[in-house]
Amino acid sequence: MGRAFEFRKERKFKRWGHMAKIFTKLGKEITVAVKQGGADVVGNPRLRALIAEARSENMPKENIERAIKRAQEKDQGDFKEVIYEGYGPHGIAYLVETATDNTTRPVANVRSYFTKCGGTLGTSGSVSFMFDHQCVFRIKEDPEKPIDLEELELEMIDFGAEEIFSEEVEKENGEMAKEIVIYGAFESYGQIQKYIEDNNYELISGDFEWLPNVDLKEVTPEQRETLDKLTDMLEDDEDVTNVYSTLRPARE
Repeated sequence: MGRAFEFRKERKFKRWGHMAKIFTKLGKEITVAVKQGGADVVGNPRLRALIAEARSENMPKENIERAIKRAQEKDQGDFKEVIYEGYGPHGIAYLVETATDNTTRPVANVRSYFTKCGGTLGTSGSVSFMFDHQCVFRIKEDPEKPIDLEELELEMIDFGAEEIFSEEVEKENGEMAKEIVIYGAFESYGQIQKYIEDNNYELISGDFEWLPNVDLKEVTPEQRETLDKLTDMLEDDEDVTNVYSTLRPARE
């Protein structure tokens, strides 16, 4: 297994605390996707993937339509995606993704979170070299029709896929389901999605992640408390969509 598998296996991606936050996050990303690529799902692969993810999260249809309409209304604020970089305490690097219609608000908030926890907000490029920006797709695996991962990986290499593995996820009803996770280069997003759609795989989500390219750092339990506090403050902010760091997750 490769780096993406190990990263995903060890790092417990925190779920947003409740459905309202999930819907808010997806709504912002849908609005940004429409502003960047238009509202036509046929010509906007990023929008198609986000709508598929919204449906997999049981986001109401009217919420999706509202997010699309918001992007088309001229009197609405223009959502922009801004990335902040910095160091938390104990030398842990952080990348913080935001989507906001008020760029002065998140920079002030993010800076205050770093300061309160003994960290420092950095400048653009100060930590991003420690991460690789990659696209990641999840497709549904039918237990009655298992997918040959080696064969799939061989087929998708030419489309930009770099790593493919199976992952068990817990659904809302408590049942476990298998999903196939596909990582690729950032610029391969469109052709990987096209392959998935052309071959009739059920797309669950298509997104981007910042994958650490350095060794994740171990910390003491006491140090982890402060770092967890910083991560929680960042993730709870209304403008923040994703938080990445070089902290090695606690072992269960």
